[in-house]
Amino acid sequence: MIVPRTNRDEILAKLQKKVDARVPILIASAGSALVAQLLESAGADCINTFSGARLRANGMGTMSMLWPILDSNKQTLEYTEQDIMPAIRGDAFVCACVNANDPLRDMVTVIERCKQMGVFSISNIGPSISYVDKDSEIYRVLTKSGITFAHEVEMLRVAKEMGMVTIALAFDEEDSLQVVEDARPDVFCFHAGTTKGGLRGYDSGETIAETAERTEAVNRQVLERHPEAILIAHGAAMETPEDSQYILDHTSCHGIWTGSSTERIPIEKAVFATAKQFADLRYSRP
Repeated sequence: MIVPRTNRDEILAKLQKKVDARVPILIASAGSALVAQLLESAGADCINTFSGARLRANGMGTMSMLWPILDSNKQTLEYTEQDIMPAIRGDAFVCACVNANDPLRDMVTVIERCKQMGVFSISNIGPSISYVDKDSEIYRVLTKSGITFAHEVEMLRVAKEMGMVTIALAFDEEDSLQVVEDARPDVFCFHAGTTKGGLRGYDSGETIAETAERTEAVNRQVLERHPEAILIAHGAAMETPEDSQYILDHTSCHGIWTGSSTERIPIEKAVFATAKQFADLRYSRP
């Protein structure tokens, strides 16, 4: 088979068309081919792949990707190439979320491999040093050993020069401003935190109003420095379509990024409910 191909100009034109028409952009994670097909059929604009989504498909929490149990880039590159790309029609483009702090790989070769398999968008979230609290000892140890956000920023800058659509994620104002000023990403997403809900979600107790407020505070700072950026929201209390509608109504975001909300949680609910019906069957006759 031949995997559908696209390019940077086509992707950006589609996204800008939605922005101009005030139709929200939908980016959604997929850890399996079936989920990718369903997301594309439902109208997702971008399907992103990363080791956290792959682990979610195995029933683990997203944050398990931070534990040294796998080669994140190997997982992402292989399942993107073998599972996701052959499964989609090309209506949605694929964004590979890679680990820019991989000490065993040159990011230029990683970007080239993505392009060879038909992936023309890349992000810094798979995983990111930003998942680790800055005031923690582990963060200080990691950065001292050369695991830095600056490497993620540099990867995005180089990827854009190589013709990729870049989608930058950051977890706080400091990193947000650094990445938009130094990498000038095409799309910026403020990562508000791990999505709550389901078997593996994390509920910090934050309300959707608080998530929206934090997101918009960063958006305003980003737009001052990079007015052309397409803004996307993700995480924390943004669990349901209703939550996402609140975000769209109360922020300047051009769209949303779903992970567990359109992947893990629906599967948990649907499979359990259907399997329970089968398990509860009894003989009609004695």
